[in-house]
Amino acid sequence: MQRPKVAFVTPGSFPIPSAGSSSVERVIEKMAPLVAGQAEARIYGRSGAGLGAVGQIGGVRCERFPARDKAVYLRCVSRAIRLFRPDLIEVENRPGYALKMKRSHPDARIWINLHSSSFIGPKAISRDRLKRSFAAAEKIIVNSEFLRDTVEGRVPEAAHKLRVVHIGVDTARFLSRWEPEGAARREALRLARGWQDRDVLLFMGRIIPLKGVHHLLRVMPDIIALHPNVLLAVVGSPFYGSHRTTRYSRALQALGKRYPRHIRFIPYVPYPEVPSWFLAADAAVVPSGAREAFGLVNVEAMASGIPVVASRAGGMREIIVDGETGYLADPARLEQELCDRLLTLLRDAELRERMGRAGRERVEQRYTWEATAQRWLEVLAEALSVTIRFFLPRMNA
Repeated sequence: MQRPKVAFVTPGSFPIPSAGSSSVERVIEKMAPLVAGQAEARIYGRSGAGLGAVGQIGGVRCERFPARDKAVYLRCVSRAIRLFRPDLIEVENRPGYALKMKRSHPDARIWINLHSSSFIGPKAISRDRLKRSFAAAEKIIVNSEFLRDTVEGRVPEAAHKLRVVHIGVDTARFLSRWEPEGAARREALRLARGWQDRDVLLFMGRIIPLKGVHHLLRVMPDIIALHPNVLLAVVGSPFYGSHRTTRYSRALQALGKRYPRHIRFIPYVPYPEVPSWFLAADAAVVPSGAREAFGLVNVEAMASGIPVVASRAGGMREIIVDGETGYLADPARLEQELCDRLLTLLRDAELRERMGRAGRERVEQRYTWEATAQRWLEVLAEALSVTIRFFLPRMNA
């Protein structure tokens, strides 16, 4: 059979490519080129400064439209899709878009790819509209077993449509500190940042309550008292691609100023710079709340060869093997267990190496973009009742 045509419809929040986009756009930017050998893929997204109306993402055509008004954006995307005439339209993380696509393209298969639970809650979409959106979809892709259970709990009748496709990391860009290239790069980074003799903890992400940074800041005085050589680097801002602050982020910075030698806030950094922060650290901390569907930072840290201490919550329970690639802290005793587990790691370099190496191995086995693309193609083969042979290209550095 001919290669099926697949249209990936992004939310219109950020352009592709963009150093300041969310993980939703990043997933499509990384995965679409890898499935293009088996499907004729096309990406539809937001226009951006310096980007043409039509471009190429890893050899995949990307068509861009103004997205200030979402209704206008969807109409533009829908007209463009009509010219492409895809067999499958996959809507990214906006289930309500599925209704528009189904009305405009009744002969196409409609999939919804949910990257989080943010847009299936009552504040984002009514229950009736959510149910109708799921009814319009043939498949609903989720990135974790946790998110599958969450979706099934809200719309039980959609359970048979749910398929888990874990997302991944580019292991060519996220170097392991235990390999020669990564070790050399790490040494240069730590020298440039003045971290040569420090034991560095890293929080990387948005500075919002869901991410739990306040729990980490609360336990830092005890950690500093018992391990004076510690340094916590908090990298991120409340908003993607912005240095804007909020009352919450300013309150955290005020706490950090009490310990200027031990706590440093680094505003939002562009995504191409993210690997260098993991590589230069000794352990990552991910104290997120219960709604964290996956937590891409977990696999990015593990790819870099550093252990992760995270909440035993959401999709993180599927990624981190407690006691092998890091530690999972009980949400009911989160701050006490964060303190205890971090001190254990800070005091034991051999343990950090053992866990770091195990984490990198787990990523290579389960959480590469190639694995993501292969699993997605398996779902496609299931939907089309065909056999797809997997010849996935390795990603470029």
